[in-house]
Amino acid sequence: MIKTEELQERVILVGAETYANQATFSVSMSELASLAKTAGALVVDEFTQKKERLDGKYVVGVGKLEDIKLMIESDDIDTVIFNDKLTPRQNVNLESFLGIKVIDRMQLILDIFALRARSHVGMLQVELAQLKYLLPRLSGSKGLELSRQAGGIGARGAGESQLETDRRHIRHRLSIIESQLKKAEKVQENSRQKRQDASVIKIGLIGYTNAGKSSIFNALTQKIQYEKDELFATLDATTKEFSLKDEFMVTLTDTVGFIQDLPTELVQAFKSTLSESQNVDLLLHVIDASDPAHTIHEDVVSGIMKELGMSDIPVLPVYNKLDLAENFAPTVLPNIQISIKNETGVAVLRQAIIDKIKTLFVSFDMTIPYSEAYRIPMLKKVAIIESIIAQDEDEIYQLSGYISEKEKWRITKNELY
Repeated sequence: MIKTEELQERVILVGAETYANQATFSVSMSELASLAKTAGALVVDEFTQKKERLDGKYVVGVGKLEDIKLMIESDDIDTVIFNDKLTPRQNVNLESFLGIKVIDRMQLILDIFALRARSHVGMLQVELAQLKYLLPRLSGSKGLELSRQAGGIGARGAGESQLETDRRHIRHRLSIIESQLKKAEKVQENSRQKRQDASVIKIGLIGYTNAGKSSIFNALTQKIQYEKDELFATLDATTKEFSLKDEFMVTLTDTVGFIQDLPTELVQAFKSTLSESQNVDLLLHVIDASDPAHTIHEDVVSGIMKELGMSDIPVLPVYNKLDLAENFAPTVLPNIQISIKNETGVAVLRQAIIDKIKTLFVSFDMTIPYSEAYRIPMLKKVAIIESIIAQDEDEIYQLSGYISEKEKWRITKNELY
């Protein structure tokens, strides 16, 4: 994947509101502006139009395009970004009409992923998604090709170099990338299987982009994971083991956030990364309580979870950024409401996770003779110990707590440890 220099492009946003998207249109356009800003663009203006259905040739009407063209000429616009996914033919038609580069929401998201990818596997996944998206758009139109050669937004990563090649070359490159990703997936699967076989409880973070997942990851694990108030700050899956309570160890996995209309190409390309969250015992669904559109975000995440086959995994909804929220009303019950930026929020979250895990475990009461005290440290690692009482008269320890079905054998009397 080849990265190009970040330029401050002057862009216009365009969206068509129809009956099918009217419920989420306003949020989607606001999100488009945030995506453009994340990609390094300066949003100069926004054009919207209400239509019964999208225009098959131009998405919006010719009159609206004339207004956009005047703005392009008067304000030195570099790029027009459409909120709707454009067909290859619509892309060609629009660039011919407007005379400048035109991209859509899908390509903008792909572009941001190209900027954010850090690991070798992440870069390969982004390039795979880019090439699959761009392949059907190699129509031979000079307007389309020349616009991409200018670089900038929509031409990062694979875009600028690969669009100048033919279909056969691209298909060959796709084959190479898919082969490399399969090898990487085997390595990831081996690591994942080792974690599956281990006694440790696995927790995954999931949520809409910029909900605060990385902040929660850092607060719980004390690991410095990149976090910033921007979309798609984290792409690569990161797993860290830490002590949740005393010596009770768990792992926490952070991965890419979701967004409305996440390109299918990206979901497929990042399937191995997203699968890190498929093999967990508990999911923390992080929701930005300060975002007025949080209910829409919740629906988007739930839909992608269903698509990835994660609907049966126990979930703890975590409303974050409560300190920034106004007139907040939760829509998912039960839940916890915190600001992870303060110590109280971290403590509340830790306790909520412990309480949730208890509901997934079985309770136990047992006695251990003083002579077998060596069993206690191991029990503390795999079980949530509520109390340990030494009874000197009988020379025993009275223990109570919670343990998983998988580790229940450790509390039977006649097992060797």
